[in-house]
Amino acid sequence: MKKHRAIYHSLQLLYEGRSLRARHFRYALLALDFLIIGYFLIVSMVGDIPWLVFIDYTIAAIMLVDYLARLWLARRKLHYAFMTVALADAIVIITLLLPVITENFAFLRVIRTLRLIRSYHMVHDLRGRYRFFANNEEIVHGVINLFVFIFFVTALVYVQQVRTNPEISNYVDALYFTVTTLTTTGFGDITLEGPWGRLLAVFIMIFGVALFLKLVQAIFRTHKIEYKCPECGLNRHDPDAIHCKHCGVVLKIETDGI
Repeated sequence: MKKHRAIYHSLQLLYEGRSLRARHFRYALLALDFLIIGYFLIVSMVGDIPWLVFIDYTIAAIMLVDYLARLWLARRKLHYAFMTVALADAIVIITLLLPVITENFAFLRVIRTLRLIRSYHMVHDLRGRYRFFANNEEIVHGVINLFVFIFFVTALVYVQQVRTNPEISNYVDALYFTVTTLTTTGFGDITLEGPWGRLLAVFIMIFGVALFLKLVQAIFRTHKIEYKCPECGLNRHDPDAIHCKHCGVVLKIETDGI
């Protein structure tokens, strides 16, 4: 019992702690997510190679350990098990561990891109450690929002069209369609088939363009510093502000000096 408690406490410190070690651990997990996602994207283009099954089993083992650790730490385990990211992990693990049974559903591995949602938590950690992320948090969030949206929607396009649309045979085809649609370029060489495909294209155009415009606004908008005014609560001010523009109270914004 004591041993289990010690292991639980150690995992809790790694996954939820605020120490430098815990942060480095979470950064490593995010980097691992990118590597695994990249591997799945490459495999979707090269096809089946016999020796890749060993890599699949290794990835499955790593993901399974991570999944069980998070499930163990979750206060509401059933709620966690049905979360989108947890369900995506479970599907990917099953397709990796049972390749013969789930061969027809191997394309679902691209939903691993949902793990990029973790990047929001990473920005929160980085904000407290590096001034660049604190001063440019809106731009960083804009980039992450657009990046996650592109890869998530690309996964939807791929999963929804790969079996029925001859123009989309791998993830790159789906990514190409998503980006051309998002930027309203619309070359027309790839189109989505069926009513659900057309609805998905409409979704990409409406929400994707909105995210893209929001990112552009964040980049070109006059830079502001987040500092809550003690009098009126206004929390965005000019970097060199000494008075609140709303109520006029004196501000004491920390700076790096000259």
